[in-house]
Amino acid sequence: MNGGCSSRARGRMGLQVRRGGGLAIWVALWGAVTSAGTVFAEALLLRGAVVHTVTGPTLAPGDVLVREGRVAAVGQGLEAPDARVVDLRGLHLYPALIALNTGLGLKEIDAVRPTLDQVEVGVFTPEVGSWVAVNPDSELLPVARANGIGFFEPVPMGGVVAGRSGLLRLAGWTVREMTVRAPLAMHVFWPSMELDTRSRNEVPDPEKWKSPEGQARERASRLRALEDFFRQADAYARAQDPDRPPRVGAPGAQPIWEAMLPFVRGERPIVVHADDVRQIRGVLKWAETNRWRVMLAGGRDARREADGLARLGIPVVYEHVFTRPVRDTDSYDVHFRAPAVLHKAGVTVLFSTGVEDASLVKNLPYHAAQAVAHGFPAEAAVRALTVEAARWCGLGEQLGSIEPGREATLFAATGDVLDIRTQVVRMWVEGREVGLENRHTRLYEKYRQRPGPRR
Repeated sequence: MNGGCSSRARGRMGLQVRRGGGLAIWVALWGAVTSAGTVFAEALLLRGAVVHTVTGPTLAPGDVLVREGRVAAVGQGLEAPDARVVDLRGLHLYPALIALNTGLGLKEIDAVRPTLDQVEVGVFTPEVGSWVAVNPDSELLPVARANGIGFFEPVPMGGVVAGRSGLLRLAGWTVREMTVRAPLAMHVFWPSMELDTRSRNEVPDPEKWKSPEGQARERASRLRALEDFFRQADAYARAQDPDRPPRVGAPGAQPIWEAMLPFVRGERPIVVHADDVRQIRGVLKWAETNRWRVMLAGGRDARREADGLARLGIPVVYEHVFTRPVRDTDSYDVHFRAPAVLHKAGVTVLFSTGVEDASLVKNLPYHAAQAVAHGFPAEAAVRALTVEAARWCGLGEQLGSIEPGREATLFAATGDVLDIRTQVVRMWVEGREVGLENRHTRLYEKYRQRPGPRR
C-alpha cells in the first residue's frame, strides 16, 4: 500500500469517480460476455475417501459428486455415468481451509522494500482496498495452497482505520479472478494503551521523550479522534437513503464516507485489532455503545475478558497460540490454553497466524492443533478453519463444508488435517484440480538430485 496499494487502490477509485456510469456499463457488458462464455469444470466423482463434511457426519468411506464447480451430491455408493471417477481410497477429503487476518499476497521478502505493500500512509484511510494490491504471482501463495489453504484475507495496515480487506481464492491469474468477496471487513487498529515510564535519561532519543502524563493525554486524543471519525461516518450514513445510496462519482458522494457505509450500517463487520487487556476492555465498551458488527483480531489477552466477549457475541480471530507469555506471572502454556478458555465461555474462536509474517500462513492448521492439545475441541478446531470462518465472511452458504450446493474447493490429504505428519496430495478449486508445486517442492527436487561427492 505504501506506494503500491496507495496508488493502485486510490487510482482505481479515482477511475470510478471520473468515469462514473460509463465504467458501470463496461463492467456489466464484460460480465455478460464472460458469463456467456464460461466453461465449467468437468463432472467429477471423488470416490472412496474419508469425507469430512464438517457440518454433517464423516463418511468413511464416502463419495462426492462435483458438477459445474459445485458439490452436487454427497453419500456412499454414488453413481454418475457422465462423471470422471477419481479414486481417493485411503485419503481424507476436506473443504479448503480459510486463512483470515493475513499479510499473504501483500508481503514477500521483509528485507526487500519493493515487495512490501501492506502499510498505507495516513491515520484514517477507509477507502483503501487491500485486495487490489495482492500480487497474484507471489511465491508464498502456492506454498500456503500446498497445505490445504484455499482462501485468504489480506489485511491493510498503517493507521488507526487502515482500510478494507477482501477474501480471495488461492488460484487465479488476476486479482479479479481470485476475488471471492470484496469489501469483506473494515480494519481498525486500536490505539496502544501502554505507557513508557522510563526517564528522559533512559530513552535512546531524549528529544522524543514524553512524560507518562503527556503519553496519557496523547492516547486520550487518539481515542477521541477515533470516536469522532465513526460519529461522522454514522452521521453521513444517516443522511443517506439506505435504499438508494449515492453512486460513487455522483454529486455529494464522498469516497471516504462511502467506504464506511456498509460498516456503520452493520451490514459488514468491523475488525478491531487489539491485544492488551486494556485495549480489549476499551473495544468492549465501544462495541456495547454502538450497533456495529464488531470482531476482535489478535486477542492476546482475550481470555481475561472472555465473559464480556461472549455476552456481546464478539468473535475472536486468535493469532497468539505460539506467542511467548508477556508477563512473568503467566504460565508457559497460557496462550496454548487461551482458545479453550474462550470456547468454554461461549466465544466463537477462529485462528490466524497473524498479519506480520505472510510466509507462515501455511502453518495455520498447526495453530489450531496446538490449541486442541490444550483443551480446545478438535471438531470445533476444524470448523474454525472452515465453516465458521466462512460464516464470518458472510459466505456460510457457499464455502467451508462439503454439502450439495457448496463450492467444490476441496483437498485430499493422507490423514487428519490437524496432524503435522499429514500431507496434502491433491486439491480442487471450483472443481478444477490445481497443482501443488511450489518453491519448497522445486528446491526439494533440485537438491534431491544433487550429484554426490566425487571419488
